[in-house]
Amino acid sequence: MHLQDAQLLRNLNPEQLAAVTLPAEPALILAGAGSGKTRVLTTRIAWLLATNQVSPGGVLAVTFTNKAAKEMLTRLGTMLPFAVRGMWIGTFHGLCNRLLRAHWKAAGLPQSFQILDSADQLSAVKRVVKAMNLDEERFVPKQVAWFIAGQKEEGRRPAAVEAFDEHTRKLVQVYEAYEEQCRREGVVDFAELMLRSYELLRDDDALREHYRRRFGHVLVDEFQDTNRLQYAWLKMFAPPGAQGQGVFAVGDDDQSIYAFRGARVGNMADFEREYRVKSVIKLEQNYRSFGNILDAANALIAHNSQRLGKNLRTDAGPGEPIRVQEAPSDYAEAQWLLEEARELHRGGLARSEIAVLYRSNAQSRVIESALFNAGIPYRVYGGLRFFERAEVKHALAYLRLLENLDDDTSFLRVVNFPARGIGARSIEQLQDAARASGRSLAQSVGAVPGKAGINLQGFVHKLDAMRSATQGLTLREIIEHVVHESGLLDFYRTEKEGQDRIENLQELVNAAESFVTQEGFGKDAVALPLDEHGPGTLAGGGEAPLPAPDAETGEIVSPLAAFLTHASLEAGDNQAQAGTDAVQLMTVHSAKGLEFDAVFITGIEEGLFPHEQSLSDADGVEEERRLMYVAITRARKRLYLSFSQTRMLHGQTRYNVKSRFFDELPEGALKWLTPRQQGFGSGYAREYRQAWDRGQGLSGIVGAGRVERAEPWQQPVPFTPKAPPAPAGQAPLRTGQAVFHTKFGEGVVVTLEGSGEDARAQVRFGRHGVKWLLLAMAKLTPIE
Repeated sequence: MHLQDAQLLRNLNPEQLAAVTLPAEPALILAGAGSGKTRVLTTRIAWLLATNQVSPGGVLAVTFTNKAAKEMLTRLGTMLPFAVRGMWIGTFHGLCNRLLRAHWKAAGLPQSFQILDSADQLSAVKRVVKAMNLDEERFVPKQVAWFIAGQKEEGRRPAAVEAFDEHTRKLVQVYEAYEEQCRREGVVDFAELMLRSYELLRDDDALREHYRRRFGHVLVDEFQDTNRLQYAWLKMFAPPGAQGQGVFAVGDDDQSIYAFRGARVGNMADFEREYRVKSVIKLEQNYRSFGNILDAANALIAHNSQRLGKNLRTDAGPGEPIRVQEAPSDYAEAQWLLEEARELHRGGLARSEIAVLYRSNAQSRVIESALFNAGIPYRVYGGLRFFERAEVKHALAYLRLLENLDDDTSFLRVVNFPARGIGARSIEQLQDAARASGRSLAQSVGAVPGKAGINLQGFVHKLDAMRSATQGLTLREIIEHVVHESGLLDFYRTEKEGQDRIENLQELVNAAESFVTQEGFGKDAVALPLDEHGPGTLAGGGEAPLPAPDAETGEIVSPLAAFLTHASLEAGDNQAQAGTDAVQLMTVHSAKGLEFDAVFITGIEEGLFPHEQSLSDADGVEEERRLMYVAITRARKRLYLSFSQTRMLHGQTRYNVKSRFFDELPEGALKWLTPRQQGFGSGYAREYRQAWDRGQGLSGIVGAGRVERAEPWQQPVPFTPKAPPAPAGQAPLRTGQAVFHTKFGEGVVVTLEGSGEDARAQVRFGRHGVKWLLLAMAKLTPIE
């Protein structure tokens, strides 16, 4: 062996060395989490090149992300003394594009064919649906696009699709028309890149044989994430039974978590069988985590029946035990989490090395709120903060229009969302009319002629109807009504991955309920702005209590107005700028491939993790268990697991059962921060909840010796209702009188009502609009 070859192999463990130096034959490498998978893959390529077993042009290496492909090329550049530009290293779609560019004529494409992104594809589908005079409510363009993509990913052209009913037959016709439109315009979508290149190789014998001879070594990363078509595409380059061809498949069936995207974990077992794989090498030496973390991961995943099997190990020792926290509520869970994060940071750990994982996107809202209120910088990895998510912003826009119909920004956001036949040209006409008259968009809808004007007026009438229907309702009830009546819920039910968005809308209800409680508004406080009739009437009859006034200005702020202000502030602050040291928040799916010194896995409860949608079949539960395995193996040094006895759902409290996954973890690796219960929700947990409800936190239990001390997060949050001070001297006012306010400037009194401490005035200010003010606090100065 040459010195250079020895240098390449010198720091490999025995399993890695065996994988890197395999002969040119089909091989399956089961690479556990943190086992040096990327290193093995790149070293394998470098070793093949350095030992002259293949030229750079004879290597085909497929990854799933551009980042992974770039990392492989960078590493190879440092390992080898010569250029590696001739290699085909890239993503499935990137390599398919490269193949089709080289053989565009044989593939039946124009030389300069363009690629449609998802937005362009949706636009193309809409044109087809419109041209066929189909009802968009029955043939929703997004659903049609998913249907087409799903058929292509299964390798099916329209003629091969089985239509069992009239609706599916019509979808197949749309698929045919869409293909014809794409052919006419010389464009392809992402799914077409894969399918067209597969068909090119399948049908062109000479071309297929050329590439089989060229690529003596085919290497595949993340093999567990391949779908049917991707596996079939790989077989075009290296078919089962081919002599002298190396197929090097690297993956981890225990980390297959993308079934919802079409990934097929069974491809690994099929590969082993079809290629009659002699060499199955397990990379079980973990270089990331301590022993207790790996013991938990191994014990958990052993409960899955459909796996090839491996067991992670480490030389780093057991490390710290896994800390388990049982909280009385999701809010208490978030408070505990931020206190622990603070202590970790005080102990020298960078915030960027602290990750908070959750199963569902909607769970981030409570955690974000706690971090925001505590002034701890955070970053939502691979997604948006709660109040920045599109569906939440749409709902808030509708709510702002209930508060102020002249809010043009909110008007433009939702005037045609969900779609109601108001196009860009109509909106442009409306904006021109508003500018000409100096009025708001809502006030100008009557100036737009024809059908467009009718649709715009219909939208304003819809808002008026929602506002009227929600008079006297609580904030939670208003949001529930608006989310439903706006059509947002129905719209997201038609989306392929709309469940996450629906959960976020439901979480907005929870956010409102929490806000009303924490800000001291009465349970039945009127949530809409006061009108000329004063406080308003409750849905069940009787007068609604007056909202609390602002302590500084005396303005009577409704819960809705206050909540919208809170949402704007939280959306605009505390998201860490690039380069800022910040706590990392993400879903477990987003965390795959990442690692952190300290990891919190939150909300580990039945119905949440494992998710309730997975509980109906064994395959679903096994995928959830793989997801939990991925979450556990993100931690290097310290791992926290938490669950709560109660969690807000749809603005109401839901009582939870801890996840079955706790029963599958080794007891010796766990350290319960709260006393372990024989039965969930009994004993200590019951006393804890009772003490919390009494406003005592743990003080009622600490003295009994059940707990050594009460942590800061375990203390009750004091909720002090706002109350106006005693009336001060106030000059008499009259309707129509001009007045001056220190914050809002000059205004005119519109209405006066009440007496003594409850005396209030409705005042129209120029720039600030109409406001209700409590006279005892507002200190209005009459202007004669």
